[in-house]
Amino acid sequence: MALDSGNTAWMLIATALVLFMTPGLAFFYGGMVRAKNVLGMLMQNFFAMGLLAVLWVLLAFTLAFGAFGNGGLIGNFDYLGFKHVGAQVIELGTNSPWMTSPLALTIPFILFAAYQMTFAIITPALITGATADRLKFGAYATFIAIWLILVYAPVAHWVFGGGWLAKLGALDFAGGAVVHINAGAAALALAILLGKRRGWPKEGMHPHSLPWTLIGTGILWFGWAGFNAGSALAADGVAAQAILNTFVAASAAMLGWVLAEWLKEGKPTTLGAASGAVAGLVAITPCAGYVGSLAAIGIGFAAGIICLLAIQLKFRFGYDDSLDVVGVHLVGGLTGALLLGFFAEKAVNPAGADGVFFGGGFTLLGHQAVASLSVLAFSLVVSLALAKVIDLVIGLRVSREDEYAGLDLSQHAETAYNFGDVASMGRIG
Repeated sequence: MALDSGNTAWMLIATALVLFMTPGLAFFYGGMVRAKNVLGMLMQNFFAMGLLAVLWVLLAFTLAFGAFGNGGLIGNFDYLGFKHVGAQVIELGTNSPWMTSPLALTIPFILFAAYQMTFAIITPALITGATADRLKFGAYATFIAIWLILVYAPVAHWVFGGGWLAKLGALDFAGGAVVHINAGAAALALAILLGKRRGWPKEGMHPHSLPWTLIGTGILWFGWAGFNAGSALAADGVAAQAILNTFVAASAAMLGWVLAEWLKEGKPTTLGAASGAVAGLVAITPCAGYVGSLAAIGIGFAAGIICLLAIQLKFRFGYDDSLDVVGVHLVGGLTGALLLGFFAEKAVNPAGADGVFFGGGFTLLGHQAVASLSVLAFSLVVSLALAKVIDLVIGLRVSREDEYAGLDLSQHAETAYNFGDVASMGRIG
């Protein structure tokens, strides 16, 4: 299949948009932590862009996308070190599975690999919200490096790389299972092993800068256009439907969260608006290119309310998910993946399937349930085991003294804010 310049131009933009989401995530999370931990949060997210990009080229990409379409558990080493990942699709030859599969590329293969790299960067970065204020930086770096190889790459192969879940018939347009359920389950594992922040939940641990969080939300919302519409791998009608669905689902979820919060608490909050929008973005991710516009609004609105209720689970069960990764990403990903089983419509995307509401019966819903639970269980178990080994070898959690001092000073010898020698009345001296 020949290269298409329009598709290539769009995917270059989409790749940049998705990479921009990781700094956006840093702002989103950074605003919600206390001032003494903000650089620690920013560093964890920015460092993921460095470490994981290199590992993607060296090993993870070939494990995720080698042996494409084999219906198996993991790829092979065909693309080790980006070997054979050329600038032209036709260099792979007519016998390449990429030329004959439903995902036959009209963009350079190396651009596809770069686009997928941005997903591999932000997925482990999502986990940082659950471990805020107490995870050692060295333990974090070790965890995400190994997690990319042992967890993310296999799951990406199962779904995006034509592995066993793709062969089963499960749908995941842009990463509801691969990104959000996967990262959410790992976040739950780490939150359980790390234990609670000292003083939580009795002490107030309020966001130090909600304007930062709102800026981060805006960046994420903007970048999500590349995340979802880019997953069409073409500048076509499916991409157009996906980008509209992304925007209206986020809007509807924001409304659902804020209205429910308003009724429950008596006042709407900016943090609720930001969290609701992200919940909608998460939920529409698996659905974006498979459902119509009205379905997207319904999925988003439902996700806003469901995720608001889900964040209360940490108080009931006693795990300290600091910034609600489990409630928003795990539950939001599950919500979108399962609702896709009802709302999917082949009239929107012939490469998809019809859900319950469009005459497809319960087959797709069953496939979605199998995929969601399989990814959740795999990620949770492997993440627990990996984190436990790291804890035994180098320790996961900072000391009591370091936690009270804050991650900025204890892990990075820096402070986010330096006001100099300003006295209490604002005078210097």
